[in-house]
Formats: sequence, structure tokens, C-alpha cells
Amino acid sequence: MWKPTEIAIPVFALLIAIETLLSVRYEENYDRKDLWTNIALGFGSSAWGLLFGLIQLFFYTLVYENVAPYKMPMDVWWSWALLLFLDDFLYYWFHRISHEVRFFWNFHVVHHSSNQYNLSVAVRQSWFSGIAHWVFYLPAALLGFPLWAFVVMHGLNLIYQFWIHTKIIKRMPAWFEYIFNTPSHHRVHHGVNTLYLDKNYGGIFIVFDRLFGTFVAEDETVRYGIIKPIHSYNWLWINCHAWAETFEAMRGKRTFAGKLRCLFGAPAMEFEEKGV
Repeated sequence: MWKPTEIAIPVFALLIAIETLLSVRYEENYDRKDLWTNIALGFGSSAWGLLFGLIQLFFYTLVYENVAPYKMPMDVWWSWALLLFLDDFLYYWFHRISHEVRFFWNFHVVHHSSNQYNLSVAVRQSWFSGIAHWVFYLPAALLGFPLWAFVVMHGLNLIYQFWIHTKIIKRMPAWFEYIFNTPSHHRVHHGVNTLYLDKNYGGIFIVFDRLFGTFVAEDETVRYGIIKPIHSYNWLWINCHAWAETFEAMRGKRTFAGKLRCLFGAPAMEFEEKGV
């Protein structure tokens, strides 16, 4: 099954090219090497995604066919409306936990590791996140949404998120900013400013951030990247550097509990606690 994001690749490429032409002309310190790194990481993510997609196919189908008590009819509009909000709700928690638990952050950090912010960053994705991220979407199978419908809706969610990775669009109308995720909201999400850390997790909507207390408006200039920059264009190292840091921290722990905390604690936790 073709994913919507794969069908949209030519559109992504065209918009990235247009934005790049504008950025090279008007933006100081535009990093061309970062642009090509992002594109390479995007293609690598798509290729690896074909393999790891088999894991999701197996478990999603297993739950849908054998556990779901009811099969949702996908020939009525309200099923798609429910799936739209369900998918974004599940994405919110997947995204939030990917920032709050080091195991999942080690995949997601790839997307945040650029100190640039443009449309090419949208395709800067982990090659290996498909190993684990599927678990967050099993509730959709349990609630009776078939895999093909979930793939379509989730793909549309990701396509929506492409356009919000830009500095060119400053603000949308106030009503739009209140309901939907926008470039302004997502710039905050990519910021390492103290005020902005771990905020604005929404996909299409920003209402879940407002509901769960993780929303912050863009009030100061955003500094992009991660707290501990990697300063590398090496595709493999970008995908693996966080794991190397985690395993190094685990080796320094004397207890099994301490090692587990390194793996499943917060990404910014202090690894130097004594007696662990």
C-alpha cells in the first residue's frame, strides 16, 4: 500500500526547492549541507520504513482481527471524523512520550538535531523509529479502524505537518492559531529556549496541548536544535549518537535499576546521581 507521504514526495521536493531559493537569497548563514543531509535522512527513513512497516502490519492486523470488539464502517463520514481526532490524539501522546522517555527520544532526536528550521527539516526523520513507534497506534486497531484507513489518515496528518516547518509564515489568523498547529506553534516545539522546551506536541490540532498544559505561544526568538548539539552531517551518526550516549551512561551504572533509568528515564535526566 502506498502511503500518502510517499505520494506527496514530488510536492515536498518542489516546495523545498522554492523555499531554498528564497532562503539562499534572503537568509544569512543558510546551511546547504544541512539541507542535503535532511533529504538523505528522509529517503533513508522511507526505505527503512518499508521494512519496519511489516512490524506494524503484523501487530495492528493481529489486534484488529482478533481483539477489536467492533469493526468501524469506513463508508460513513463520522468514522473518518473520529479517526481524524483519534489519530491526532494518539500522535500527541506518541510525540510527548518521545520527548519524555529517553528510549523513544533516541529515535526522535534525529528530527530535532538540525540547528536550522525549514521545510527540509520536516523530512529529517529517524531511520529506525519504526522499531517501536507503532505501539502508540494500536488503540486505533483496538477500536476497530482497519489498517488501510489508519495509514491514510496518519499519512494525511504527517502531510499537514510538512508546511509548518518554515520561518517564512509568521502567523495565521487568530482563530486558526487557536485550533490548529501552525508554523508559529511548531517553531516553539523545535526551540531549545528554556521557555519552549518540550512544548506544542500537536500534529494537526493544537487543542490537546491546550487541554493537557503543554502549549506555549511564540513570544521570543527561537533557538533551534538540541541541548547537546552534535555538529555532524554523518547520516549514521545522526541516527545513532543518542544511543551511544545512552549506552555509555548505562555502562557507568552499578545497578540494574540504574541502567534502566538511563534507558527509560527522561532524556535530560542527570546521569551522575550517586549510588545508582
